[in-house]
Amino acid sequence: MPLLSTGELLDRNRAVLAFNVIQLEHAEAILIGAERAKRPVVLQLSENAVKYHGALAPTSLAVLRLAADAPVDAAVHLDHAENEDLIAEAVALGFTSVMFDAATLPYAENLERTAVVARSAQARGVWVEAELGAIGGKGGAHTPGVRTDVDEAVDFAGRTGIDGLAVAVGSSHAMTSRSASLDFDLIAALAGAVSVPLVLHGSSGVSDDDLVRAVSLGIRKVNISTHINGVFSRSVRATLAAHPDLVDPRKYLGPARDAVADEVERLLLLI
Repeated sequence: MPLLSTGELLDRNRAVLAFNVIQLEHAEAILIGAERAKRPVVLQLSENAVKYHGALAPTSLAVLRLAADAPVDAAVHLDHAENEDLIAEAVALGFTSVMFDAATLPYAENLERTAVVARSAQARGVWVEAELGAIGGKGGAHTPGVRTDVDEAVDFAGRTGIDGLAVAVGSSHAMTSRSASLDFDLIAALAGAVSVPLVLHGSSGVSDDDLVRAVSLGIRKVNISTHINGVFSRSVRATLAAHPDLVDPRKYLGPARDAVADEVERLLLLI
C-alpha cells in the first residue's frame, strides 16, 4: 500500500500508535503486529537512532520499503529531530512526517525555527509535529513536573502552522515501569483549546487503562519506544539463558521480533 502521512492516518482514525525503530527487526515486528491487528501504524526513527547507525539513509530506506509494502496503512516519521538539515534529508528520502524538537530553546526561538521547518516540510506534503512544554526523560519538553501551558500551546500552534503538537502532561521518556501519572484535566483542556492533534510522548510509562483514557480525552498520536525495547530485550535474555551456546543471531533475534509483534498487536487493539 502507498505510504500515508501521519495526518492522513489521523483523518481516518480516532488515534494512531507510533513505535520507534532501532533495527530491522523492530520494523518487521511493528508491521507484523499491525497486520494482525488490522490497524494503521506509524514507524518512527529518532535522531538518536540515526546517530547510532551513523547515517539516516540505510536504515530509513529499508523501513520505507517495508512500510510501503505492508498490507496496512502506515506512515514513516522522523522523531525528535533537533537538526533542520536532518529533517530536510528525511523529507528528501520520502518520510511522510517529521518532528522538529526545539523545546529546549526559549519560546520565541522555538516558535520561529519551528515555523520555518513547518513551511518547508509542508510544501513537500509532509506532516509536521513540534513540541512545547517539558516531557521528562530527555530534558526540554520532557522534564518531570513541567506541564504545557494551554494558552501558550494555542499561540504556538497557531503561529507556527504545525500539524501536531507534543505536549507535557505527566509522561516521561525511557520509563521501564508503566507508572506515570497523567494530568487528565490538562489533556482535556489542551484538546478543547488547541486546533491541531495532540501527541503523547513517553507512553511506554503509561498503563493500558490510562492510555485508553488519554485517547478518549483527546490524545491523537501515542508514541511508544522503551516498552517494546523491554519486550525485545527480555526475550533475547531468556533465549540466551536457555541456550547459552547460541551464536546465530537469528536464533535469538527472531523470537524477540515475534515477542514485539505480539505486543504491538495487543497495544494496537487497545485504541
